[in-house]
Amino acid sequence: MFAIVRTGGKQYRVAAGDKIAVEKLAGEAGDKITLGEVLLAGEGDSLADAAKVTVSAEIIAQAKSEKVIVFKKRRRHNYRRRNGHRQQMTLLRIVSVA
Repeated sequence: MFAIVRTGGKQYRVAAGDKIAVEKLAGEAGDKITLGEVLLAGEGDSLADAAKVTVSAEIIAQAKSEKVIVFKKRRRHNYRRRNGHRQQMTLLRIVSVA
């Protein structure tokens, strides 16, 4: 069975056993959480009622994503700024979709 869930402003298609990286969620490694907003659920070609489906997951780790370089430049003004950013994220293992 699969489900489409929304967390952190993004949507993910998940099934039991999947590993996904989402925006940072509260909790430590090993904690069990329930992903609240289920948009769609189904199995194969048939769809199920998403209101009755719950998606539970386990936090694998709290990590940072790859570095994104922010470079600003204004031509002919000797203006150059280089900055980096690493977004915090949570790695999840989907335990069940029921």
